[in-house]
Amino acid sequence: MSNVETTPRPEMSKAMLGAGLVWLAVLVYASSNSIVSLLADIGRQHPIMGRNAVTLCNLLFLGSLISLIPMVFMFYKDWTLDNLGKLTRRDWSILSLSALLSSAVTPALFFIALDYTTVTNVVLIGRIEPPLFLLTAFLLLGEKLDPWAFSAGLIALIGALVMLLMNDGGARFSFGKGEIATVFATLSFIASTIVSRVGLKGIPLGLFSIYRTVLGTIIYYFLAIYLYGALHFQDIFSAIVWKWVWVYAVIVIIVGQFAWTLGLKYARAGDISLATSFSPLAALVIAMLLLGESPGAGLIPGGLIILSGIGIGQFGRIRHQRAEQRAIKARDMALDDALEHEGRVNFKGA
Repeated sequence: MSNVETTPRPEMSKAMLGAGLVWLAVLVYASSNSIVSLLADIGRQHPIMGRNAVTLCNLLFLGSLISLIPMVFMFYKDWTLDNLGKLTRRDWSILSLSALLSSAVTPALFFIALDYTTVTNVVLIGRIEPPLFLLTAFLLLGEKLDPWAFSAGLIALIGALVMLLMNDGGARFSFGKGEIATVFATLSFIASTIVSRVGLKGIPLGLFSIYRTVLGTIIYYFLAIYLYGALHFQDIFSAIVWKWVWVYAVIVIIVGQFAWTLGLKYARAGDISLATSFSPLAALVIAMLLLGESPGAGLIPGGLIILSGIGIGQFGRIRHQRAEQRAIKARDMALDDALEHEGRVNFKGA
């Protein structure tokens, strides 16, 4: 008998690695809004000539530049004339669109949202992302729609709505500028994820990461100048900015971005959706610990609903993995039987 069934398939191992990296990235990103808000509060407590130097724009701009340092050391071998020559106009378009969405538009919209609403509201409204991502991947990329993961995303969204509606002791939820910016930021994030999945299939990771970061940072710089004025980055070289930007750069950009990019390359759409469904609970707990925010009376009922959605999604994922393993085992047994039968026929013929 063949021993193939006891040897892990490379595709399954890569999928498991991708799922683990996606979960790591989700936990990092779940803390990002709280980290940004906390650093901005530190800047407000230590103003320079009456100004807060630790602005959201300064953090993102400097953090992106700092993240280029480890990228260059890790991925410089991908920047060869041979690799560059293989890129088509379509590849360059994908790279540029990904840079625009992931490194400029999405963070800018999230930062605008944080200026007008709480981290809690940003986190909860962002729960529209998991089911929308699965639908988009199904419609645009032709990926199989996982009903279990899709149901998990919808249930998690219901849990988030319960938290929003029960926040502040039942006070009416206000859908203002921050909430609108969050919706558009989430849609931009979905679009950037889809574009990244398409681009990573044929473009070396080093080219993808470095080009996207450089172009996205340039675009974001001019976008911030246009929105906030020419003096918006005047405090970028102040000591307090450089003291705290490393926290944002290392945790959010370097660890989070690398884990997310590598995870997208290997993880299945259902695993991505399931991991992102867990992010609201992690983000809410982190916001409670770092910022003292509370989602109100809806925390327990909404949290239980979200956990039930995660449980359903995980149950479906286990079912899918077991079905794959049974199919592989059945195929290998059929192959062994065919080889054994062929061997008997050849023996008789001889």
